[in-house]
Amino acid sequence: MIKIYNSFFLIDKLEKNSRLTADEYSFLIKNQNPNTSDYLFSKARKIRERYYNNDVYIRGLIEFSNYCKNDCLYCGIRRSNSNVQRYRLSEKDILSCCDEGYRLGFRTFVLQSGEDGYYTDDKIVSIIKEIKKCFPDCAVTLSIGEKTFEQYKAYFDSGADRYLLRHETADNEHYNRLHPQDLSAENRKQCLWNLKEIGYQVGTGFMVGSPFQTPENLAQDMLFLKELQPHMVGIGPFISHKDTPFAHMPSGTMEQTLFMIGLIRLTLPTALIPSTTALGTINPMGREKGILAGANVVMPNLSPLAVRKKYMLYDNKICTGDESAQCVVCMKKRMESIGCKVIVNKGDHVSFAK
Repeated sequence: MIKIYNSFFLIDKLEKNSRLTADEYSFLIKNQNPNTSDYLFSKARKIRERYYNNDVYIRGLIEFSNYCKNDCLYCGIRRSNSNVQRYRLSEKDILSCCDEGYRLGFRTFVLQSGEDGYYTDDKIVSIIKEIKKCFPDCAVTLSIGEKTFEQYKAYFDSGADRYLLRHETADNEHYNRLHPQDLSAENRKQCLWNLKEIGYQVGTGFMVGSPFQTPENLAQDMLFLKELQPHMVGIGPFISHKDTPFAHMPSGTMEQTLFMIGLIRLTLPTALIPSTTALGTINPMGREKGILAGANVVMPNLSPLAVRKKYMLYDNKICTGDESAQCVVCMKKRMESIGCKVIVNKGDHVSFAK
């Protein structure tokens, strides 16, 4: 009972926008249980409703390449995985996805890929400009990895509005256990600071339950989020992929992922927080539960059906066979079933909404 009381006290403290220490975050994470989770989620929903009502924003995800120069130990499209059927979408293919998405009510397009050198800066700039030309009332979000300040600036100047770059873990030692030696947590974080300086709406995030992760690691993630103040935070459970060194590692749990969503909502009250496909993969009601824990974004897939099963960051990914229209109708019904409403607009962060 004492631990539950202390958890409630810390949740109340967080709700009042007070800073928690690393030890306090660790205490909450270590002592998570159904009672504290329910208490946290009720607070998280109230805070979300204060800024965004019961609105849920949809983003159209276009996974345009599964080539990647990196060899991250957890990722299904890592460079050394010879079992991946690689593909690239042309600019015409991407614009076709946007055209279909626009007719379905999407006003944000998320262009995601591995770190693929085939798409030069000129190619990326051309794609951004064409999307903004054809769909001027839409936002363009990029999720294409680590770049230089100058590259990020060129994309922004071409019309890109948002950038997603998960930091994956804020702890340097933990980061090194998940990534090859040529990648560093320091550079990842510097990329995020660069994106903020340029003027993007910036998104970051991390895996929950990744190999070797401790509650202390997650506490460091929360402190980094508080420092960075990103506009978007995407988290999801770690799910192993059969063709990676972590193939036999246990996956993260839905319960812990939901708890972290609630903590993020209280730590960053105005953040845009997706309820991810990974949550829906480990539980049929995972995305609904994510919204009820404090999230307010969902990201249906607009990629061509022919390539969806080829973009497998983890095993058993859902929605690889649904038509885009079916996926949107299904998502709207799912959100309505829990008292929320899918909104047709860009869904900007409140600080950018005007």
